[in-house]
Amino acid sequence: MPAPSSLIADLEGAINSGSNDRRVATLRRVTDLFLLDAERMNEAQIEVFDDVLCHLIKKIEVKAVAELSARLAPVDNAPIEAIRTLARDNEIAVAGPVLTQSARLTTQDLVEIVGTKSQAHLLAISGRDQVEEAVTDQLLTRGNTSVTHKLAENAGARFSQAGFTTLAKRAETDEVLTKSVGSRLDLPAGVLRELLSKATEAVRRGLLSNAPHEAKDEIQRVLAGISERVSREVAVPRDFTRAQQLALAMQRRGELNEAAIVEFAITQRYEEMVAALSASCPAPLQLVAALMKSPRIDGLLVPCKAAGFEWPTVNAILKNRIAHRPVSDDELARAKVDYDVLSRPNAQRTLRFWQVRTGTAK
Repeated sequence: MPAPSSLIADLEGAINSGSNDRRVATLRRVTDLFLLDAERMNEAQIEVFDDVLCHLIKKIEVKAVAELSARLAPVDNAPIEAIRTLARDNEIAVAGPVLTQSARLTTQDLVEIVGTKSQAHLLAISGRDQVEEAVTDQLLTRGNTSVTHKLAENAGARFSQAGFTTLAKRAETDEVLTKSVGSRLDLPAGVLRELLSKATEAVRRGLLSNAPHEAKDEIQRVLAGISERVSREVAVPRDFTRAQQLALAMQRRGELNEAAIVEFAITQRYEEMVAALSASCPAPLQLVAALMKSPRIDGLLVPCKAAGFEWPTVNAILKNRIAHRPVSDDELARAKVDYDVLSRPNAQRTLRFWQVRTGTAK
């Protein structure tokens, strides 16, 4: 249906010479007219309104354009070019409604916007009812923590295998994200196992209690498998012979420093890490190995302080002391406070006392 001639005449006057107030009033009239008959319009008729709206959008204040965006966003057959223009506006008040709601935006539109616009734009896209894999991949590449959290909580977001892997990796240091990702019904079994193996006990319990009913059986099954692996890992005898020889040789050459120990830790060379800490304290390897396996992490602070390690080295050791026994950010924060308070002489005295008490003193 063509727009009435009186409106078109008013539109021409508003665009060419009208005041801002007149343009806003005309924009509202055009929008009202479109929304009144939108369900009955074909694409050719919608194009008439599209051209009108695109002209007006360029000439009116942000507040009025934001109002237009909010009104058009939920309309399935809204004028396409107007929607695309609104979605690319730098003002999130304008772009936000259509980025979150409009069905007119294609995957290509969204990918382009993710690649060029602000974090606020990305956050709006993350809340769409449906977010395709190509879009979530881009959002995970460019988005900040808020974007990642919103995506993980969005049941309508679809992730590629690479996307799920990225989520699981980030969740290793983000307990809130762990809970959101672990509760997704579409999470691949392998990613769930990886996620739960790195989660703290508190997060595991929270996941199990808050997970949807459909996901609880799988989470319980994975947790049972992790528990069995932890028991085997703690019980299995370790051969530290070669690791001790390496640590002592490095010490003689002056190469057994904190950088070397951090490298052992982050590359998960467990035997070398234990032997290196033992040689650095110094303390018997059996004592250091027992502290590594302990459910508590505070005991490890003593040999680390006795060795004079800086906190980043201690942090790496605590995070990698044993697989499937992760340390939460809160635990690490408390450990740092304790480590800063502990003096090196007191750590050395405590270490000697433990050696006498356990019969490991030389």
